[in-house]
Amino acid sequence: MKKIEAVICPEKLEEVKDALSRYGIYGMTVSQVVGCGLQKGRVGVYRGHEYSINLLPKLKVEIVVRDHRVEEVVDIIAGIARTGATGDGKIFIIPIDNAVRIRTGEAGDDAL
Repeated sequence: MKKIEAVICPEKLEEVKDALSRYGIYGMTVSQVVGCGLQKGRVGVYRGHEYSINLLPKLKVEIVVRDHRVEEVVDIIAGIARTGATGDGKIFIIPIDNAVRIRTGEAGDDAL
């Protein structure tokens, strides 16, 4: 099993969810996060004073899938979330040793 963590722009969430659901991927955790990368934030003006916003709002989508579906899910997320602009986000793939469904006690792939 692998955990896929995708940090994406908030406006892309619905498109990503819809695309994943078409491929049978429904379970995910979505968190509102802030961060910075190559974008390095932006400069704003409020009441005539300039200020720097260096942490920008993003969403982190976390999905655990069986090993054979990792490439497919990564391709779907990257394809939908990509605009070509700096700040599109990143995808991280992390190995998962085990998972347990609390309700039934099922473990491993059966818990997914």
